[in-house]
Amino acid sequence: MMITTEWNAALYDDKHSFVFKYGEDLVDLLAPKAGERILDIGCGTGYLTNVIASSGATVIGIDNSLEMITKAKVAYPQQEFKVQPGEEFHFDEHFDAIFSNAALHWILEKEKVIDCMYRNLKRTGRIVLEMGGKHNVEKIVTALQDSLKKRGYTTNAAIQLWYFPSESEYTALLEKRGFTVTYASHFSRDTKLADTRNGIKDWVKMFGSAFLKGIDEAVVNDILTEVQNALHPLLFRDNDWYADYKRLRIIAIK
Repeated sequence: MMITTEWNAALYDDKHSFVFKYGEDLVDLLAPKAGERILDIGCGTGYLTNVIASSGATVIGIDNSLEMITKAKVAYPQQEFKVQPGEEFHFDEHFDAIFSNAALHWILEKEKVIDCMYRNLKRTGRIVLEMGGKHNVEKIVTALQDSLKKRGYTTNAAIQLWYFPSESEYTALLEKRGFTVTYASHFSRDTKLADTRNGIKDWVKMFGSAFLKGIDEAVVNDILTEVQNALHPLLFRDNDWYADYKRLRIIAIK
């Protein structure tokens, strides 16, 4: 079953800008050069696409969300953005590099994404990726699932919204397709959330709304309150909320 997430581009930029701000040093790993042709998969509202383009590279940003792409086109009218899914894209002219930050874990058909990246790269082209890794947001998801199951929403609790692979799992998939992995790292990065009062509630509304689909709004509010209260001893410190992020970074060559 295909799970769709409805994106709120304004909330994304306002309270969840850490998603692309943390990606800035991933651009350093990409090391874009003037004249290169680069694809940004899951570009969101276009911030990192624009950062990459400042190198002089020609960059195209793609995202599955019309709302995100619409906002990107307004913010960075000089850049090219297209609504295209990460598992089904095709360009006649191949790329020197493909970049993706915090997007690939949303695509459950991971082999299709890897195949698309391989086919759209020039020979010796590179991919530079960061995505959620194994055990990413496990504390948040477990608390949310517990609250849903307690109220009888077992179907909601059981949805598979993300793909969070281990380092060995993902590098094996890349190598099977023909990539040579030159760098791989799985690491913890607890990430401070913008709202000191409702950090977890906001995070679930932004990224985990699919878990709450079809549930009455009053019940949703009860669930969010219960989840946030349960996570207080685990993810609230020094008057700030944190999300328990685990990240996977990869560089590979075609």
